Amino acid sequence: MHWNIDNDWSTVLAEETHKPYFTSLMSRLAEQYEHDAIYPEPSDVFNALRFTPYADTKVVIIGQDPYHGPGQAHGLSFSVRHGVKTPPSLQNMYKELQEDLGCTIPDHGCLEAWAKQGVLMLNNVLTVRAGEPASHKGIGWEIFTDAVIAALNARELPVVFILWGKHAQEKAAAIDADRHHVIASAHPSPFAARKGFFGSRPFSRANDYLRELGVQEIDWEIPALAKMTV
Repeated sequence: MHWNIDNDWSTVLAEETHKPYFTSLMSRLAEQYEHDAIYPEPSDVFNALRFTPYADTKVVIIGQDPYHGPGQAHGLSFSVRHGVKTPPSLQNMYKELQEDLGCTIPDHGCLEAWAKQGVLMLNNVLTVRAGEPASHKGIGWEIFTDAVIAALNARELPVVFILWGKHAQEKAAAIDADRHHVIASAHPSPFAARKGFFGSRPFSRANDYLRELGVQEIDWEIPALAKMTV
């Protein structure tokens, strides 16, 4: 496992990635990847940061840990690879997106189009053992992702933080809500979506705030797979 981000995150997090806990985490993961099935692939672990540079981040969506089924996780919270069935939480996100902005529900679950526009889709924990949700909780990732959030909190240009559910809200408790814009609601999972996620209009609210800042809004419409492969 190597820390290999070729954008401004490498400078922003340089001090963090030289701390003993992080070098120990990378060594531990390198060993696990050799002997166990770990998701996502090593080259995809830091995709959230790779796709969305620090200076370009407009919106942050915080997830828990990667999907633990084969071929699902690819380094972006809530997103899955092309060809993988759209998970239930993401299906509910799409329903709310359609209700909120009239967007067409896409035929796939890959959210790279959001990431490339400045939506940082950051999981609290960036790896998982196959079939074992939360199996890499407590091995050091939380310290690292706290540092990512702290770096964004310190940024001069405000950021929109979309916090779904208790875990995301606890994770981002240190955000200065006087400087940044926080949108908090229930989680989009089937267990919680009807307790405040549906009808929360997070996508239009994020764009309203970006517009107030004079920042380019997010085009939340996910291109259909057919259009992407033409």
